[in-house]
Amino acid sequence: MPTAKNTRNLMTPSPPLAPLVVGPRTFELTRSPILMGIVNVTPDSFSDGGLFFEPQAALDQALQLAAAGADILDIGGESTRPFADPVSVQEELQRVIPLIQAIRRHSDIPISIDTYKAAVAQAALDAGANLINDISALRFDSQMVHVAASAGVPVVLMHMQGQPRTMQLAPHYDNVVAEVKAFLTERRDFALAQGISPTNIILDVGIGFGKNLAHNLELLRRLNEFHDLGCPLLLGVSRKAFIGNLLNAPVTERDIGTLGAIAVGLVHGAQIIRTHNIGLAKQLTAVMAAVLHGAAT
Repeated sequence: MPTAKNTRNLMTPSPPLAPLVVGPRTFELTRSPILMGIVNVTPDSFSDGGLFFEPQAALDQALQLAAAGADILDIGGESTRPFADPVSVQEELQRVIPLIQAIRRHSDIPISIDTYKAAVAQAALDAGANLINDISALRFDSQMVHVAASAGVPVVLMHMQGQPRTMQLAPHYDNVVAEVKAFLTERRDFALAQGISPTNIILDVGIGFGKNLAHNLELLRRLNEFHDLGCPLLLGVSRKAFIGNLLNAPVTERDIGTLGAIAVGLVHGAQIIRTHNIGLAKQLTAVMAAVLHGAAT
């Protein structure tokens, strides 16, 4: 049984990270995690494809997530589920830009654009987005690193083996933690060399992206080993297939399992939680912060 001291060491990177500035908000990365609410403006995302494809439905969902306690909204216009087909830049722009503009008419909440296309990222930033969430870690579009560096915004660099259409065919690693860590180290160093500020780099181990069940579980239980990379860690486990495999549950019945995975991630120091159900995540993180830090948030 880990002691309180050992648990605290898992949760708190050493040395402490600098605050993360996302648009109008400055987040201290020492206590409660940042909650990132997912808004998929797509007809085919694995969890909620089509539910928020219409502009008003997407806006309503975004504002509901903000009201429930989201710190950041993550807007995506292309499904990156396993075996998904890509969409054109124009189609992606038509999906996400009107929503970002609409949110900005109602709220100054920080907005993340979930894209690997530089043109989409730039248009989203121009429309009011404040963060780039790139599943390719700046690899799929050579201009993305320049967009991020010029804008001076935070960028999420995620590990993925293969591409969405192929990543789940036969994922293989000799040592999944070592290989993911080596990849993220190289991507971090590339971003730094291209002028992205060290305080603007966020890392994501890419749960479910080119990993099987054993890979995902190993990354979760050893997430604390990524702290020495010196960047905030984003964890995206919400309703993913590995939870469905463990519970034999459809997507609509994975929220409790998601909370279990989030709790493990928090104990191991995840600073940003990307999730669909902000209300439940808010309750979980409030209780965990109070217990592990010894005081209510």
